[in-house]
Amino acid sequence: MELHEALARLETVQRKLFAYNTASSALYLDGATVAPRDTAEGRGVALGVLAGEQHRLMTDPALAQALAVLEQRRDELDRLHVREVEELGRSVRQLTRIPAEEYMAYAELTNEADSVWKRAKETSDFALFRPCLEKLVEYNRRFAGYYDPSKAPYDALLNEYERGVDTAYLDGFFRTLREKLVPLIRAVGEKPQPDVRFLHRYYPAARQRAFSDYLMQVMDLDRRHCGIGETEHPFTLNFTSRDVRITTHYYEDDLASSMYSVIHEGGHARYELDVDPQVEYTVLAGGASMGVHESQSRFYENIVGRSRPFIEAIFPKMRELFPEQLAGVTPEMFWRAVNRAEPSLIRTEADELTYSLHIMVRYEIEKALIGGTLAVKDVPETWNRLYKEYLGLEVPDDARGCLQDSHWSGGSFGYFPSYALGSAYGAQMLRNMEKEMDVWGPVGKGDLSHITAWLTEKVHRYGNLLTPAQLVENACGVFDPTAYTDYLTKKYTELYGL
Repeated sequence: MELHEALARLETVQRKLFAYNTASSALYLDGATVAPRDTAEGRGVALGVLAGEQHRLMTDPALAQALAVLEQRRDELDRLHVREVEELGRSVRQLTRIPAEEYMAYAELTNEADSVWKRAKETSDFALFRPCLEKLVEYNRRFAGYYDPSKAPYDALLNEYERGVDTAYLDGFFRTLREKLVPLIRAVGEKPQPDVRFLHRYYPAARQRAFSDYLMQVMDLDRRHCGIGETEHPFTLNFTSRDVRITTHYYEDDLASSMYSVIHEGGHARYELDVDPQVEYTVLAGGASMGVHESQSRFYENIVGRSRPFIEAIFPKMRELFPEQLAGVTPEMFWRAVNRAEPSLIRTEADELTYSLHIMVRYEIEKALIGGTLAVKDVPETWNRLYKEYLGLEVPDDARGCLQDSHWSGGSFGYFPSYALGSAYGAQMLRNMEKEMDVWGPVGKGDLSHITAWLTEKVHRYGNLLTPAQLVENACGVFDPTAYTDYLTKKYTELYGL
């Protein structure tokens, strides 16, 4: 095969992969947002067929031949094609090891599991979800061996979300967080808590939707290219860098829930919208890793969105939309309320300080599930025990316990640590950002363009052209988790007068 033929094959395959992924994502988006409740079966069949076609495409001997030619003539390729060959070659090697029938069956299973999980959560019935979860764990153990048989199963799964990360690395990372944050959490717990009752007055969903529109405007999320929908568990999907969808949910007795969901998912969208169009329709499109992606969503949500300057900037609009609910409330009161630190049951509603403890619970359970030392039937009891040990809380039911997250229903084992890593990456990015410019002056005027420009230059524009480690180094320098614990210590010392 000649070089030009191999390059043509590379482009054709990537275009087809884009088409299959777009179709699968559209089906997922529909199922998670507007599809009638009992309609999962048809989507499952379609997703299974699409998965089979993708598997056939990726395991075609002609593609393997083209990649071999391109690898041999690597010195003749530009930077973009070198990375495409690296990423596509890695995926081909993995998928070649997975039998097509298993790959298709797994796609159908995750579609079914998502529907079952929703019903189980609604009724707080773990037993309903247990058979699906058992199958998902079994599949992921097996797939881990396909991904990288040289690694322990959970390490292989972790590597799918954050390349180069393993349990040894994460054990050390979480140890640092525990040593630094647990005493801080205890000290905060001894202080009077700010009043948050006004956050739980009646906030009509229609006005919250208008507030979401405003927040997207502040984040410069162009509505011609970024839509917003409603779902049980908020998420972001990118079709291209010109077509990104975010989702949220509205609780009429909890203003902050949707507010910070929109800012969080908006951070994911901001990343995807700023990827250089040169990588569109290739395997380099989109974010580099889940940890890097979470660094962006949690940067906008927590570092910016919960800052005093940001609250002061958007508070006039909030008063306009919610005059009765915020009567007598000042920006200072609101800032303190949305930064209240207190152990809670729900991860997505957790404060910035205690959030990583929620991740540690899931990390310990996943390690044990995939490692074979924890049976699925024992997940609720283990979950409840760890919440008592880590957060001092009694879990009242499965809906507010082990059924609260959607990740396992989608087969995402190894994803959760990315949330904590992303938070730590973001804090170190802030430290570097503050050395180079005035971060907070413009934020106080409702202007986030300088922040987005810095993050785009360091992170967003590359897509997957750089590896996760290269991107972290580009924006953080040498990664140091104490930058995160220092950031939290400074913030909560001021908030609680420690």
